[in-house]
This record gives sequence, C-alpha cells and structure tokens, in this order.
Amino acid sequence: MTNIMNADIKNIIKAIANKEYSVEELVNDFIKKIDKLDKFNLVSEKLYDEAILQAKKADAKKKEDRLPLEGIPIAVKDIFCTEGNKTSASSNILKNFKAPYESTVTQSLKNAGAIIICKTNMDEFAMGSASDTCNLGNVINPWTKDFSKPLTPGGSSGGSAGIMAASGACFSLGTDTGGSIRQPASFCGVVGIKPTYGRCSRFGIIAFASSLDQAGPFTKNVEDGALALTHMVSYDKKDSTTSMEKMPDLFKNLKNGVRGLKIGIPKQYDIEGIPSEIKDLWNKGKKILEKLGAEIIDISLPHTKYALPTYYIIAPAEASANLARYDGVKYGYRSKNKFEDLNEMYCKTRGEGFGKEVKRRLLIGTYVLSSGYYDAYYLHAQKVRRRIIEDFDNAFNKIDLILTPTAPSDAFMIGEKTEDPISMYLNDIFTVPSSLAGLPALSLPGAMSDNGRPLGLQLIGNTFCEDLLLRGAYAIEQEICFKNEPPLGNL
Repeated sequence: MTNIMNADIKNIIKAIANKEYSVEELVNDFIKKIDKLDKFNLVSEKLYDEAILQAKKADAKKKEDRLPLEGIPIAVKDIFCTEGNKTSASSNILKNFKAPYESTVTQSLKNAGAIIICKTNMDEFAMGSASDTCNLGNVINPWTKDFSKPLTPGGSSGGSAGIMAASGACFSLGTDTGGSIRQPASFCGVVGIKPTYGRCSRFGIIAFASSLDQAGPFTKNVEDGALALTHMVSYDKKDSTTSMEKMPDLFKNLKNGVRGLKIGIPKQYDIEGIPSEIKDLWNKGKKILEKLGAEIIDISLPHTKYALPTYYIIAPAEASANLARYDGVKYGYRSKNKFEDLNEMYCKTRGEGFGKEVKRRLLIGTYVLSSGYYDAYYLHAQKVRRRIIEDFDNAFNKIDLILTPTAPSDAFMIGEKTEDPISMYLNDIFTVPSSLAGLPALSLPGAMSDNGRPLGLQLIGNTFCEDLLLRGAYAIEQEICFKNEPPLGNL
C-alpha cells in the first residue's frame, strides 16, 4: 500500500489485516515523521519505546483476536493522564509530574487497540487561543512557510491539531472548553470534534473549567472522526457528569446526505468586521447544503452577544477552584526560595509555577467568586448561561443543525495578539456559545484564505445528536473536497 500514513484509518486497518504492512512498520514510519517535525514544537514527550512494544504485541495477535483500532498510532494532548508518563498540562508547576493512573478516554482507546505514540504541546492548563503559553515554548503551525514569521496553530490544543495537519498520527486527542478543538482545527485545516458535554469522561483529564471541558478527536476527515469518537465515549462511574445516554451508531446514516434537513443560520454570528473571505466560505456552505436538498432557515440566538463575557466569568471562576490544589504541598512544583510561613510558600510556589495567562485568569476567577461580587458576576453569568441554552433549545425545535464559521480569521502570527488579551479572547466568539450550552459541534476545513491558510466551517448539533452532526459534516466534506496540505517540503 502506497503512502499508508495519509490513508483513512479504515484503510490502514485493512492493510494491516491483509499483512500489507505490519503495525511495527507503521509505528516506525510515524516515529520517523514525528522526529522530522521537531522544529514545529508539537510534541511534549515521545513515547516510542512503549509504542514499539505495543506494536510488536499487536503483530503477534491472531486475526480473530484483533481489536477495532488494533495498531493505530495516536497522539494525545498533554492534559490527559497516561500512566507512567509525564502529564504537565504545559505548566512548570507540573513539569515533573508522572501520572500514576490512566484517563478514562485514553484507557478506552487503548482497550480498542490504539497505540499512544506521543504527548502533544498545548497552552498552559488549556488557557489560550494560540498555543503560545506552553512551558516548552511556542507551538508552530505546520502551515508556516517563513519561520521568521511563524503562524499559531490555534489553541489550546495546538499541538494535537498541528500533528494531524502534518500527518504525524492517525488521529489525535484534544480538549475543548470554549473552542480549543474547533479553533485550532480551523487554523490547521483538519476536522475537530467536540461531542456533547458528558459524552466523554473527564476522569484523568487535568481540569480547567469542569462544567465546560470535553475531550474530542482531531482527524483528517469526518469518517475518521466518527471512528475515533465511537471508541472515546463512555459512561464512567468515576465522573458524575458523564451521561448514560447511549451513543447512536455514527456510521449507520453517515452517508445518507442532508436532503430534508433544516439548517439554521444565526443572524447574530454575522458580526461587524468579519473578513469577506469568512463570509464567502459561510455562503459557500449554505449553497452546498441547499444544493444537496437541505432547507436553509434564518434563526435568532438573541443572547449570543453575552456569550463571551459569560464564558470569561464562568471559566476563570471554575479554574480558580480547580487550580487551588497546586500549592506546593502534595505534589508538583514547590518554590526553592526560603519562606517564613505557609502562606508565603503558597504565594511563591504559585507565582513561580504558573504562567502569565494562567495567573490572569486565576485573578479574574478569584475576584468574581469573592464575597460581595459573587452575586453580581458569577451568579448573574450562570443566569445568562441559562438564557443562552434556552436560545439553542428554541432553535432546535425548528431546525436540525446550525451552520456558522469556526473562527473570525485564519491563523495569525505568533505574538501578534499577545499584548491584547481581549483580541485573543475574540478568537472563540463563534465557538463559545455552543460550549456554554454543552452542545456537540465540529469544525471542518472549507477553503483557503487569501494568505494561503485554511479556513473552517462549524456545524452545531442538538444535545446527543452526534450522528446527525457528522452526517451533515460528511455531506459538506464530500462537496468541498479539501485536499490542501501544509508546505512541509522534504519532510
């Protein structure tokens, strides 16, 4: 089989089953590829020895004993605990932490036969939109042509998105809190899926904002996304927020098209100042769906304009509670400076261990939860969140899916927005509302910008309707036929 590393996962599985390729050969090929990607700083830890050992075990299995994802090499965001491996969430405060247990999502994938080949870089504690807050340095988008002007892969799951764009794994894992799978998927020209909140267990995922965090895959195409997601979801007694709702068969109607479906176009997403190329792509998506027999319906989501400020109250508030555990006492980094009392040790440890963006959000979160401000900020934000959820509920009484752009721009240069955090936060303007509502959503590549960088389209589905979401995305994907790949030269 030629160019197996760029093949669909089902074809890779078929090639291995037919002995056209051994798992060990496949893993070694991906190892060589990942080593050639070092200049993009996509990887936090290479797990080659463990991967080769698992590959040999897979090759020794009888055909009837093979698992659904037997031998498939995957990359995992460095926020998932993988037993015995470093799991730092790209923070100095956890830089030497080795996970003593396995996250439920990675364990499920291992149980299905997948092999973790590396951990990927990310924004510190998943707080960022450019993968420029990583303790190992900036992550660089493989679409970068001029390294004097490196492009961001988006964030916070920039390493996972970038490694997929560069074909460094069969699929990769990210987490999405306010758009951290979908925005980097858009910037890197790959498919990124955020399932319904509660579909994937959060056990073993280092927490940012507990009511928002959700795991999901990056893949080269929608069908691979359906396969990856099928083996990621589960009810988990170790996570009380996981749902017992059974995942529908994601392949049953995947290729049935969109004829008869009603697609909502929210007028509030047509924001002032959106680049014309983003509007053109959005219109292109509408025309494709109409041509395929779907009905386009204008809808209103009136509380959309409050989504970003609501998110940037709720998410930092939850982060301030979740990150309180990193105090230098039980595990992780402790300041080496002398201190007179416990309080000073806390202050120095957290001051040295956390980066600038994390500290900014912790200060915001602590403030909005403080006495005298809780009612005015946090409680009020939760009431607005309920209104945003009701907007979506009302819309889905009339429609099946919602179509929007994924991000308000193509990939920008690293450092371009560092001094303007508000401008950086606006990158999530199209993704945050569905995160607050806990809805499934995905980004798929739709076009190239005038700068020669990918642009993404976003589809949003109703709660627990991942099958319909993927069906709509597959139909668009087949029409767009996005074949562009990063300019990796001789890699």
